[in-house]
Amino acid sequence: MFEQQGLSFVSDGVIVGISVLLVAVTAVVCVMAWRRSGFRRSTGILETLRFVLLCLVVATFCQPEWLAEQTLEQRPTLAVLWDKSNSMKTRDVVENTTAGREPRSRAETIEPFLSDSAWKQAEDNSTSEMDVVVEPFSSNLAPAEDGTDLNAGLTGVLEKHANLRGVVILSDGDWNVGKSPVEAAARYRMKGVPVFAVAVGSKVPLPDLELASMDAPTFGIAGKPLRIPFSVSSTLGQDRNIRVTLNVNENATATKVLRVPAMSQSTSSITWTPPATGDYRLTLQVPKDAKELLVDNNAVSAPIAIRQEKLKVLVIESYPRWEYRYLRNALERDPGVDVTCLLFHPELPKVGGGRGYIKTFPSTNELSRFDVVFVGDVGIGPKQLSEQQAQELRQLVSAQAAGLVFLPGRYGFQETLNISALADLLPVVVDPARTTGVGSSAPGHFALTSSGQRSLLTKMADTDQANADIWRTLPGFHWYAAVKRATPGSEVLAVHNQEATEAGRVPLIVTKTYGTGKVLFMGTDSAWKWREGVEDRYHYRFWGQVARWMAYQRQMADGQSMRLFYSPDRPRVDDVVSLNANVLSATGGPLNEGTVVVQAISPSGKTQTVRLQSGEEDAWGLFAGALTATEPGNYQLVATCAETGASVQTELSVQGLNRERQGRLARFDVLEEITSMTNGRLVPVSDVQSLLDDLAVLPDPEPTMHRTRIWSHPAWCAALIVLMGVFWTGRKIIGAV
Repeated sequence: MFEQQGLSFVSDGVIVGISVLLVAVTAVVCVMAWRRSGFRRSTGILETLRFVLLCLVVATFCQPEWLAEQTLEQRPTLAVLWDKSNSMKTRDVVENTTAGREPRSRAETIEPFLSDSAWKQAEDNSTSEMDVVVEPFSSNLAPAEDGTDLNAGLTGVLEKHANLRGVVILSDGDWNVGKSPVEAAARYRMKGVPVFAVAVGSKVPLPDLELASMDAPTFGIAGKPLRIPFSVSSTLGQDRNIRVTLNVNENATATKVLRVPAMSQSTSSITWTPPATGDYRLTLQVPKDAKELLVDNNAVSAPIAIRQEKLKVLVIESYPRWEYRYLRNALERDPGVDVTCLLFHPELPKVGGGRGYIKTFPSTNELSRFDVVFVGDVGIGPKQLSEQQAQELRQLVSAQAAGLVFLPGRYGFQETLNISALADLLPVVVDPARTTGVGSSAPGHFALTSSGQRSLLTKMADTDQANADIWRTLPGFHWYAAVKRATPGSEVLAVHNQEATEAGRVPLIVTKTYGTGKVLFMGTDSAWKWREGVEDRYHYRFWGQVARWMAYQRQMADGQSMRLFYSPDRPRVDDVVSLNANVLSATGGPLNEGTVVVQAISPSGKTQTVRLQSGEEDAWGLFAGALTATEPGNYQLVATCAETGASVQTELSVQGLNRERQGRLARFDVLEEITSMTNGRLVPVSDVQSLLDDLAVLPDPEPTMHRTRIWSHPAWCAALIVLMGVFWTGRKIIGAV
């Protein structure tokens, strides 16, 4: 109902003064015009109309508005919002008065305040009657408890209840979905509705050990050691030696003792050798510490598929130098590798021959079957690689997720690759003045970078210290490639321990991602010397790790004429997963055009169809698309090609996003910002009584003011136009124009 109504003007003194002057001048002009006409009736009417028109125009400049104050008939409402997200299950509320008692969860702490009766005192002590409503909030996800949307919770209450006296939030302040709650707080401030908050949870970390992460691959090879990196974080006040246990299908299989500093995090890895093929579930677990209060985060699990392996590797070399001979032997003795060699012998009439050798560079169809290609001291020229073959190697890496290893030598043939199709793949910039490299009588050694210390490629031992000692004591080298620097986007794993350029230490082991594949550069030809005194212990391990790392994606799902791979291999909920498929035509060559579809069946049974688009000219045989993972668990991916009838399937393991990870600190700063913006107050759970007193004296909501802007209303504009038309027509009729 409307209680007060009236006309209002929005103007200042200058405009009012000018308006009065214009009205006075117009009045004088109108009277003079009427007098000159002999006081004719028609002229008097027109001059009166002129005066009225000017008054209306002047009034428009003063912005007249019609104000109507409206008071709602319904009673004021006090809304109590309580957080029901999973973060409220965190047990970090410690009662100081009860010694030895286990901490309570945040949800248990606010439970006494989730009924209307808990807020009845505020209603009884209020100066006027009001209604109390208690409502939960979380998010619009499925399930809703997996996220907290503070903005949506506050906005929903404001839109649902028209006569809000105030709002109380019972929460830990953790928001991770939706817009910033500051936006909702701004709306509350404009409406004059205060927001109060009851903060629950701990502002300081409680004593806790947490398995923060486990980076297990999606698949492994039977009989091959599998390294599983992990990290453990601690909020305990003292250093701890933690025994980490790896359970395989719920059976304890391996252990690792890790030193975790107080209030810090440590990273390590544990090794497991899969005994046979099949599907396994890996679980890393740390025991409960005597002073630990949170035990829900002491274990992490992930599925893994173990399969047999047969990598196809191609080694291309000019002359049979020592590095080539020992590399070939290492790959041939690996039961999981099928090695093929192409030895050019540029100064001889025939190429190298024997078991595992080929006479010519593979055709396009044959090349696409290789997972990793080693390019030794080879360049572009007669009896070596051609420009077309360099282009095919580039496409193999870019479009088919293959790996390419550059192994330069003392002949400097690789210099010509800098002006070939492989130029973009090189992860380093070679000094053009020293194409044959740098020799030295004093042996050089490898020095691992920080990236190299973390990389799986350079792991020669299970512990970081032992691995660093091995690299420091490996037999030295007397020749290295004259590299000026690494290219942008590359990752340097090892550098020369002494020699440097203007850009820093000389890079020796450098990796790079190109298209869907990987590239590695080895800047010395003396890795074969690592066998000194230990035989194949380090030499075989290093090159075996390189081959498997570079072929990892190609092995995700490999059929007879189709391959499916994706990235990232361990996505989380809401991650966009890049899907890539390589398809061979009926003749065995890459299929350039076709209909390739991936059916993604979620853990709940929902099916999503993704049509993959064919690649560009530089990506023959590649079809790419994207899938958004919306559920945690195992997705079944089935890729089919309509033209060839080929199909392949695999599993995609999606980890929960864990927005509501238990154990996080309460975010009182978020609640403080909301309450301060709306002229409310933040109180701890123990001080709810004082909040009840504040709520009881809250004023009733201000009446709603309805404002009608006359000066910009279409009817007002229409009236002015009509009157001006009448005035002009009248002047024409009496002959004044």
